[in-house]
Amino acid sequence: MTTVHRPAADRRRPELASFLRSRRARISPQDVGLPPGPRRRTPGLRREEVAQLAGVGVTWYTWLEQGRPINASAQVLDAVSRTLRLDPTEREHLYQLAGVPFVSPAGGPADAAGVSEDVQRVLDALNPLPAVVYNSRYDVLGDNATYHTLFAPPGWPREAPRNVLRALFTAEPTRCPLVFRDSELKIMVATTRAAYGRHVGDPVWERFVADLSLASPEFAGLWASGDVVPPGPRTKTFRHEEEGLIRLRSESLSVNGMPEARLVVYIPADEDSRAKVERLSAQAVVR
Repeated sequence: MTTVHRPAADRRRPELASFLRSRRARISPQDVGLPPGPRRRTPGLRREEVAQLAGVGVTWYTWLEQGRPINASAQVLDAVSRTLRLDPTEREHLYQLAGVPFVSPAGGPADAAGVSEDVQRVLDALNPLPAVVYNSRYDVLGDNATYHTLFAPPGWPREAPRNVLRALFTAEPTRCPLVFRDSELKIMVATTRAAYGRHVGDPVWERFVADLSLASPEFAGLWASGDVVPPGPRTKTFRHEEEGLIRLRSESLSVNGMPEARLVVYIPADEDSRAKVERLSAQAVVR
């Protein structure tokens, strides 16, 4: 028996249809300022009411909700999102099901400025293991004292906005803490580019790429290669001016409520590295 693999778009359309119907069913006419009208066979708004409120054609919206192969623009999806009162996570889900690149609103979950107090407590509790929360652009959203002692430049305040890619690409190569700098930076750029696919057209992302490309021709060249890889566990060798070489394995964990952030814990790969990390952790200034 031959297994037929349908294109991803074909698999998404039934899910899109089901998602839109479920979101429409939870909104009453009164919620959007419409009279209740005659008895309704199903709960929620009618398709023609959603189309009218969103400013789109009834036939077009009906086809969208039926999962037909039609093209949807970001502007139209935004109008439907507002009409159906989708939260940021639901809005992103709608974009993904419709096959449209998602543009995160400024300050949205994908661009959170920092971590919650509870996540910071988790980071601090992981000492002496270095731990950090990155977003998909390698902004440091939160870290613990050991991470800061190991990787931050001398005198760099914990509260300063920090982007690891910018720090590595704009510093002198001889000051890079990564022993295998070229191969590691290539992987980091490819990981960032994989995330960028969800944000094409997002002003925050476009400005980040443009600014770093201007500041670092090396970054611009790696970005132009188009390579993409997913984030994952790796063993990296770091160079510390006091302790010498330190080998660490990275493990990533997701963070609830921060869909594009990951908590990365660096675990010593051998006994010598463990002893060095513990000595540096003992010197760290805990908040």
